[in-house]
Amino acid sequence: MGKIKFELGHTAENSEIGMGEAVLIQRSLLPREPLCGPNLEVTYLMRTFSDVGGDFLDYFFLGDGKLGIYIGDVVGKGLSAAMYGALAAGGLRAIHKTGADPASVLELFNKRLRVRPIASRYCSTQYAVFDPIAQELAVANAGLPRPLHLSLGGCQAIGEGGLPSGLFDGATYELHKVQLAPGDAVLFTTDGLSEAQDVQGEPLDMDRLIELCAVLDYRSPDAFLRSLFDSIEEFTDGQPSDDMTAAILKLHATDGSRGR
Repeated sequence: MGKIKFELGHTAENSEIGMGEAVLIQRSLLPREPLCGPNLEVTYLMRTFSDVGGDFLDYFFLGDGKLGIYIGDVVGKGLSAAMYGALAAGGLRAIHKTGADPASVLELFNKRLRVRPIASRYCSTQYAVFDPIAQELAVANAGLPRPLHLSLGGCQAIGEGGLPSGLFDGATYELHKVQLAPGDAVLFTTDGLSEAQDVQGEPLDMDRLIELCAVLDYRSPDAFLRSLFDSIEEFTDGQPSDDMTAAILKLHATDGSRGR
């Protein structure tokens, strides 16, 4: 099931005053449980580097029956990053239910963040909409690692990157579409996974992440995420250097089974 795990860390920003409230606010902005629909399931896992983190995400059904998913990563760590993450999540919540395509949503989101920019603060963001009737996923990317399409054919990255949200005026984003099939899954991640480092400082990188995802069993979305995070924590020798957040959209077979 969807879960946020707060791990004790050390940052100069952490203080007794306000930290408890920050944790409660961050929890309130995250999904409380997986989201299930006819032949699909969405869930997530978050492990923060500090008491609170700068990652954020949500998933929801839109008024037309389509599924929306967004995920984001604020530059920096600790309390100030979490506060900006709450601001960013609130901004996206006000936009995503308009029915606009993901690229248009991210463009409007960037414009709103630039109206009152905060020095040295911005976020990488990704927004996707899945049409369960056409079984088509549309996604736009503002600086996060590309989503990964898991299928019987292997693991493939979707689309391209883009400028982070809130960094530059006039940023535009490309819309990428991919056709999914029953049994497929799509993984959305922040860069805490692909940029995780081993004890020698060698990053996992996207190629290795793709190879890892290609061999893990994704029939159970929750078990897949736990196995993925455990593998990355093993790679870092239990010393991750950033928040790690991932959401997965899994399509089940039309006969109701959960197999690939």
